[in-house]
Order: sequence, then C-alpha cells, then structure tokens
Amino acid sequence: MTRVSTFQFNTLRARFDGELYHDDSTLHAAQRAVYATDASVYQEMPLAVALPKSVDDLRSLIEFARTNKVTLIPRAAGTSLAGQVVGNGVVVDISKHFRKIIEVNAAEKWARVQPGVIRDDLNKHLAPYGLLFGPETSTASRAMIGGMIGNNSCGLHSITWGATRDHLLEVKVLLSDGSEAVFSEQSIADFTTAIREKQVKGQRLQSILAGMFGLISNPIDQDLIKKQFPKPTVTRRNSGYALDALVRNFEKGNINLCNLIAGSEGTLCFVTEAKIALVDAPPAAVGVVCVHTNSLAEALHANRVAMQHDPKASELVDKYIMDFTKNHNVYSQNRFFMQGDPAAMLMVEFWGIAKEEVEQKAAALVAQLKAEGLGYAYPLLFGDDAAKAWDIRKAGLGLIRNLPGDTQPVNLIEDCAVAVEDLPAYIEELEVLLEKHGLHASYYAHAGAGELHVEPMINLKTSEGKQQFRDVLADTAALVRKYNGALSGEHGDGRLRGEFIPFMMGEEVYEMFRQVKRIWDPEGVFNANKIVNTPPMNEFLRYGQDKPNPQIDTVFDFSRQEGMLRLAEKCSGSGDCRKTELTGGTMCPSYMATRSERDTTRARANILRQYLTPETAPATSQEMVKEVLDLCLSCKGCKSECPSSVDIGKMKAEFTQQYYETHGVPMRSKLIANFSNQMKLASIAPWAFNGLFGTPALRKIANKMVGFHPDRSMPKLDAETLKTWWEKHQRRKTAGTTHSRKVYLFCDEFTNYNDAEVGKKAVLLLEKLGYEVIIPDHVESGRSYLSKGFVKEAQKLAIRNVALLKDKITYDAPLIGIEPSAILSFRDEYVDLVGENQRADAQKVAANALLFEEFIAREMDDKRIQKNAFISKNQLIKVHGHCHQKSLSTMTASKKALQLPENFHVQLIPSGCCGMAGSFGYEEEHFEVSMQIGELVLFPTVRQQPEDVIIAAAGTSCRHQIKDGTGRIAMHPVEILYDALIK
Repeated sequence: MTRVSTFQFNTLRARFDGELYHDDSTLHAAQRAVYATDASVYQEMPLAVALPKSVDDLRSLIEFARTNKVTLIPRAAGTSLAGQVVGNGVVVDISKHFRKIIEVNAAEKWARVQPGVIRDDLNKHLAPYGLLFGPETSTASRAMIGGMIGNNSCGLHSITWGATRDHLLEVKVLLSDGSEAVFSEQSIADFTTAIREKQVKGQRLQSILAGMFGLISNPIDQDLIKKQFPKPTVTRRNSGYALDALVRNFEKGNINLCNLIAGSEGTLCFVTEAKIALVDAPPAAVGVVCVHTNSLAEALHANRVAMQHDPKASELVDKYIMDFTKNHNVYSQNRFFMQGDPAAMLMVEFWGIAKEEVEQKAAALVAQLKAEGLGYAYPLLFGDDAAKAWDIRKAGLGLIRNLPGDTQPVNLIEDCAVAVEDLPAYIEELEVLLEKHGLHASYYAHAGAGELHVEPMINLKTSEGKQQFRDVLADTAALVRKYNGALSGEHGDGRLRGEFIPFMMGEEVYEMFRQVKRIWDPEGVFNANKIVNTPPMNEFLRYGQDKPNPQIDTVFDFSRQEGMLRLAEKCSGSGDCRKTELTGGTMCPSYMATRSERDTTRARANILRQYLTPETAPATSQEMVKEVLDLCLSCKGCKSECPSSVDIGKMKAEFTQQYYETHGVPMRSKLIANFSNQMKLASIAPWAFNGLFGTPALRKIANKMVGFHPDRSMPKLDAETLKTWWEKHQRRKTAGTTHSRKVYLFCDEFTNYNDAEVGKKAVLLLEKLGYEVIIPDHVESGRSYLSKGFVKEAQKLAIRNVALLKDKITYDAPLIGIEPSAILSFRDEYVDLVGENQRADAQKVAANALLFEEFIAREMDDKRIQKNAFISKNQLIKVHGHCHQKSLSTMTASKKALQLPENFHVQLIPSGCCGMAGSFGYEEEHFEVSMQIGELVLFPTVRQQPEDVIIAAAGTSCRHQIKDGTGRIAMHPVEILYDALIK
C-alpha cells in the first residue's frame, strides 16, 4: 500500500478548500470506508478521499499526486460496475460541488456543464427548451455527466441517441502536469499545424498532440485497429481506448480527442467542463409495446422482428426480474399490465406526433409477431403506465439482488455486446457455456443494441465461486471474440475486464493502449491500473472466501432477510439512494440535503456489511458505523424505494441497541425514548409545561439543557388527554345509541398528549358517519423507543399490544390510527419483534391496522361513506405525506379521503421527508440538516400557497416542522374532514 505521511497531507490541506479525509480518526476512517466500494464486487480502502470545491483544488490534488507518487481516482455517482472507482489512491468525488449548468444554447442545441451535473436533473432544466441530453442509463436519476463521459454511457435509447461519445463536443480538462487544455474536433490540417508551429501551451499538451497524431496516422496501425476492434455492426463498444473512433474520424479528415476521453475511465485527464450536444425531446405520443413471450429465445427473435419496425428502444426483461417484483412494496404495483407468467418480455418503444401514429406502428409490429408465432400478449402502454413499466426494467440490477442465499447475481459478463443479428445465436451459446459451469443467469436490457446484461449467479464467498468468476469471464471472452464483439459495451473495463483486453484485441493493440496511457499520463496520476496494467480480475473482492456467515444475535427477527448481514449485502451499489429532490421520492432525505456519499443508504449498508465481516475490512469499528448512521432519519424510504429493499432503519435500530449495550445509553436518548412517560408526568400540570416551553427565553435554556436546538419550538400539551376525554365522552353518550359498524381507535402517545383535539375530532367524525368508536385497552406504540434504538423496550410493548388486540381486531372491526408512525409500527416492526408464538397474531393485527385515511378510502369504495354528509365547497388542499405513510402505505388513500367533500381538490406536494423525523429535528447537532431537508421542496411549496389553501399533513412531526419552517399551520386530514361535515 502507498504510504503518505500526515505531514504531506496537512501540507495539501493548507491549500485545499474542499473536504479531505486521510487519517485513521473515526470520521476520516468512516469516510474512506464508504468509498472503498462502488457498484462492483471490488473493495479496497482508499488512501484518502477528497471532495474538491474548485479547479484550483483539483490542481492541488494533481500536484500532490505527482509529488507523492499516488494516483487520483475520479468519482461521480460511484455506480461503476467494473471497479473503475475502487483502488488504493485518493478518491476525488466531484459529485458535491461540481454541479453547475454553465450555459445552454437552445438555438444551437448544446449545453456546457460541470462533470457533477446529474443527467435527469439536467434534462429537467432543459425541458422548457424542448431539448434533452440523450444517453440514458438506467441510473440516469443519479448518473453524472462526468461519469457518463468516463464510461461512454449509452442506456436504453442508445439505438436512437447513441452513446455519450456521440454527444461530446468539447471538454475542458486538467492534464497530469496540472495544466489546462481544451479538446474539440479539428481538421487534420489545423491539428498538425498546431503541433508543427507549437501553437499550444504547455509541454504536456504538446506531447499529447504529437504522440496521438503519430499513433493514429500510421496506415499500418490504422489497419490493425480496424481489424482487431469489434466489427462495424457492433454499435456498443467500450473496450480499451477508442482508437477505432479516432481512426474513423481521421479518415474523414478530422481529429477529435474527445472521442478518446469518452470511455477512458478517468485514466487520461480530469474533466472540469463539458460541452455536450442536445437532442429534441420526444414528441407528445410515446408508447411501449410489452411483448410477452414463453422463452428467452422467443423474445430475442421478437427483437429481430422489432428492429425492422424502426423502434426508439427495444429492451428485454426476463423472468428473474419480473418475479422479484411480485412481493416488492413498490414494484408489485407496476405489474398491472402483465398477463400470465411470461418467461421474458420485450419492451418496444415507438414515438409519434399523435397517439394514433404510435398505435399504428405498434399494430404493425404486433401483426408481424403474430404472423411469425412470436409472443402471446402485447399490451400497449402510454404515459405514467409506460413509465411504471420502464421502472421495472431500470430496477433490474437492484431487484435481482433479492435472491436468497449467498449465491448472487454478479456483474461479470453483463456488458458483452455483439451485432444485433448475432444476438440470438450468441445467447444460445452463452446459455450452454453457463450450463457447463453449472450456473443460472438473469438476462435483461439492451436487446435492440445487441447487448444483454447477463448476470450469472455465483457464490463469491467460496474459493470455487472465485475461480468460477474468472473461468466464466475467460470462456465468455472467447465466445465474444468468436462473434467479433465487444467485451465491454458500455460499463467499461476497469479492473474487471482490463486483464482480458490483450486476448480480445491482441498484444499489438494492447501495447497501443499502454502507449496512450504513457502519452497522456506518464506518472500514473490518473486512475492507475484501470484498462491497462490491471491487477488480476478476481483479486480485491469485497467478500472473504470459505468463511461461514457470522451468527449475530438480534432483537429483531431478520430471518426473512436471512440475517442482518444478508440484508446489508443486498445493496447492489446501484445508487438509487442518490436521487435528488428534483427526481423526487423519500430516499434518502439527508443525502438530498448534504449530497455526501456518507449519507446514502448505500454507504450505510456498506459500512454495516464491512463491520459484520471484519475479515474483509478489519478497520471498521462500531464508532465508524455510528458515524455513518448518524444522519439516517429512519424514514423507511429505503424499504420501499430501494429495489433491493435494504431496510437501513431496521438495521440502525438494531445496531444502536447493541451499541448501547457496549457503550451505555446517553441521557438525551433516554429522555426521548421515554417520551410517553415524560408527557404523562407533565400532563399533571400542563399549564406549567406550556408556560416553560411557550416562553422563548425559558425554552432556549431548557432545550439547551437536554441537547435540543434553542431555536426549535416544542409541541404544547393539551389541557386534557384524549383518553381522559374519551372516557368522559363515553359516559355522556345517549343510552341506546346504535351504530352500523364498530372500529377501534389506537390512541397513540403523540395524539393522546399533544394532539388530543385531533383525536377528539376523529371520534366525533367517525360517530357522525355511523361508526361506534372504541379505544381499546393497549399500551403506547413504542415509536419513540424504536427511533432511539431501544429495541428491547419496543419489543415489550409490541408483545403487549399484540396480546391485547389480537382477539378484537378484524377486517370488520379494524384498528385505526391517527399518527402514521405509530399505527404503521403494527405493519412494519411489530411482526419482526414478537416471538414465533405471536407471529400469526401480529400478522392478523397488522393486516387490519389502518391509517385513518386508508379506512375512509376503504369505506368509500364499499359505499359506506357518502359525499352528502359533507359540505360542497371549492377548496384546494396541498398534502405533505409522512415518510412512513409513503414508504409503507400509499398517498392514494389520503388523496381519495380528502376529496370526499364535493369540490375539494387535492394536490400532493412532491416532497420527500419533512426533515423533523421524530426527535431528529430537535437535536442540536441535527437541526441544520433538518431545516435543509425542509427547504428542498416542502417549505418553498408551502410558502408559495395563498392563505385560503389548506396545508394537510398526517404526521405530528411534519405539522410541527411546517410550523417552525414556514409559520403556516398544517392540519391533519381528520381535522379537515371534521370541519367539512354538515353539522
């Protein structure tokens, strides 16, 4: 391992404005650990991690690397599948600060951007111009332009829009001596004149121009390149350096070194700006024909037919992926169009000016498919329906990580590309090859471009699996060479396939690649040992071999996930958790605010995996895990939005419980966890509590004493608890009152003490609608204990509540909850907290534990609640959904319930988490991040609303956050519907 002294790093730090992590302190070590992996199977602790703020910072890093003989590893979203951003160097993460869209020229259809601009975010910015950046990877919601340049990304519309290389007009870069250069297309005459007359600045740039011209202008070398590279009809080609693209351009009289930089994996220079070509946005009508087939081979032959009809995309999804959507919280809802149980599905997209034009194109394809006996169902989807179907295809990598056991899909031969006409034969031979190795695989993705992502299932935790890993790639390389295809179509060589480039293209061409590296980067400053001079492809794997999985005693039952370690290992690294507020969704709120890799679901899963397998990462301590988990808000977004359902909230609670047992419990955590007891005591004299926390000066002192932020207001206590009021209400009820149906109201601890008025209105509303409302005997939900990691205490409450409610709660007498985080505990944590003897009872209660809005929507569907019970009034309601509501339920029910009164119009605020997350937003060290999260979408949206617009939020924490952040008072849906009753 390269050694650099603390003094040398401190010298760098003195002139470095960004963040730099390099030592063994808890914070620094934790940062380095989360950058030890990407989306590949590789893992190696980096020497340091740098998050530069400016080009000057990058220059300082380059000088540091040259002086100390270390390498810089450029990193964007970190979704590389071939280990491109893993290594023992300084990882340089540009994703946090290099995010500027510098210029858009709509007339000439180009944009100038920094490398950290996200593809989908850029296209949202371009939408008003009717333009977009074409290449569309499945990771487009987090893939950045710099990373797309590095890998020459293509995506599912590559048959229409090509690869990133095709859109790269100009790049501004830093060379390995720190000098700046700009590359774009030039005529050969201008290029040679610049060399001859030395019209360029800097010795390094002069050497690059002269060296590259000598390399590609030799006719013998040109012929060798054309002979050894994939045949011309293989459109996806990303192995080695793109000398073939330079030769093709040279033969047209031009030289464009952008062609070489695209796909160079950050090994030649550091891109600081890119000028990219834009394309017109698709027309209004876009439809997808989903061709259901009975076999993979049938789908590939259907693809051959589809390509005759000039589609804009033709993508394959196989049974492995579709099966994993069946029980997924989100993707199960996206299966609505599937008919029967297809073995494979081909998704063929057509565009048109009008819907009728798309329907005609689709009909022509379907007619030919039927004539050739291909497919058995052909639904045509438009709009949101089509988007949901595409989401299944894009989530393929994450979904197949739900396979049980240690035998898992691996990124190995997933990027091999052949000519479209060769694809059926190639896949047929590949299936035989894998069968010879005793392996199954998943097949999906870019059929229309001749590239299927083939993911063989291998157990990399065994020596046998590690050898299989190598043998399968070696055998597949020979098969790809037989078809004169590309070992890498878009994912790159990195440290996975670089070792096989000499075999694929011959030693002479490989020596040319090494020469390219020497010309551009003789000192190895940039991403050394990628593409050329790579280590053996089955070394530095993230798994130890031939060691049993550790047996971990946990309070939560992790058996459905095969243990806590397996749940952490399910993270594919695909980076779905790096979405921004522009993309939408809940996962991951702290990352959306900080844009730090440490605050992603991926980082948290990786640090837990490293901690639980110390033989692969011996430096991972409990303190490092605690550091990385610190900003997890336990929003549960990862449980539903992560394709692999990596439930970090559950693992954080379990880890925290075990951390307490080793290190003791902080006083503030005890106070928060015992919220219900604190409120019970305070409710003896609510006027005193309210007086203390209603006086700003006193509140600030009290907040400071317990570790809350002085500017955070505190919820007031109601003069009377809900339970006390309900008991009185029961005595006041008229004797002989009858109701058609009975419901049980869960009197959660938050409603009981702080939102009793909401609870009262819930009772009165339901009674008015004809229901007998009973608050059954139960204890608190345990949410405050769960939020602070007191899992054993929460378990006692779960066991008690299930025992008390199991004989009462049924479909016809459901348990209704007002506070989402409390009632949804029955559906989420309780099932994994009770013992096996209570599991069936817990599941029964969970199935009939409903949010208030869910109950109203259900009763509306069953025609038991009518609109005529409510006023008719034009009223706009803007709804913010609670995180748990969005992750474990759906906002559809809220929208439906609030539209019960005639002419009530409901719009969902596209916010993720509000940022409060129970006690998180109160805690002094988290207050700033809490407010940053609120400022992403929620606060600005609320501030823009006129006073007559009602703001709705079911979560008590959400309403409090809205009040503190905007001054507006948000209402619970209960209050809105109660106020709308015809009295």
